[in-house]
Amino acid sequence: MNKIKAAITGVGGYVPDYILTNKELESMVETNDEWITSRTGIKERRILKGENQGVSTMGIAAVKDMLAKTKIDPKEIDLVIFATVTPDMTFPATANIVATSIGATNAFSFDMGAACSGFIYALATGASFIQSGVYKKVVVIGGDKMSAIVDYTDRTTCIIFGDGAGCVLLEPTTEDVGIMDWILKSDGGGESYLHMKAGGSRMPASTQTLDARQHFVYQEGAAVYKFAVTNMAEVAAQVAERNNLTPKTIDWLLPHQANKRIIDATASRVGISEEKVLMNIERYGNTTAGTIPLLLWDFEKKLKKGDNLLMAAFGGGFTWGSVYVKWAYNS
Repeated sequence: MNKIKAAITGVGGYVPDYILTNKELESMVETNDEWITSRTGIKERRILKGENQGVSTMGIAAVKDMLAKTKIDPKEIDLVIFATVTPDMTFPATANIVATSIGATNAFSFDMGAACSGFIYALATGASFIQSGVYKKVVVIGGDKMSAIVDYTDRTTCIIFGDGAGCVLLEPTTEDVGIMDWILKSDGGGESYLHMKAGGSRMPASTQTLDARQHFVYQEGAAVYKFAVTNMAEVAAQVAERNNLTPKTIDWLLPHQANKRIIDATASRVGISEEKVLMNIERYGNTTAGTIPLLLWDFEKKLKKGDNLLMAAFGGGFTWGSVYVKWAYNS
């Protein structure tokens, strides 16, 4: 009997309508389009506007998009995992809100926080539930409303992040397709370089933390860049090597959309030419856990059954990892 694997059988996505351009940022902080583009590759990013609009709004829209394409009954969904560091609330889990809103009344659900690596962490977790034989349909969402925790007076961070969410449906298969392998890593020593100081149990919200503007993303860019270039590129190379993947047999590299220079370094380490690297950073910026599923959503029609996909990400914490996927269908 062939081993059960988890195959991606559907993709959905959502980005808000509002476009925050580099030109508009020039009126908010001391920066310009050339400076932003040359350092990050970002031209614009999407921002979720309106009252009572959390990351669940985007997650729900992404899953509804996937459901419309796959025609599955939400009641058949066994599990919903939402990778995010910008949940609607500390509790309940945003995944619970999404599951109820889409009619997945037979599913259990939970959130996963691994920053920019969140989606690939959740993808490996969802695949494990499928491979165990316990569940048949698992929805994995990655998304963040980074505009909620970005300081728009800080030019080192506000130019980078945007809002968006994407999702995949995982189902069992015995074919030679699906989630083939992964390596996931973390190092809590990265805490000091990339974090949000206040709002957790260590430093609850107070007038002092608000006045000190400690509820926003804090990043030491040079240190994060150094760690990301080294670790994201290296783990992608490790997954490729242990699965005998070569630059010729890798069809697509799906790197976390953090910075064009980090993307280029990862492609170079794996030996992948630019035409095989999927990118949308210029339009969406860094949507944290949303970047890789949004790549799948944007480029779904390019993907063919049997294509070898190599995903790689690096995030705050530090977290990083890579997943090897053999694509399961033709659009």
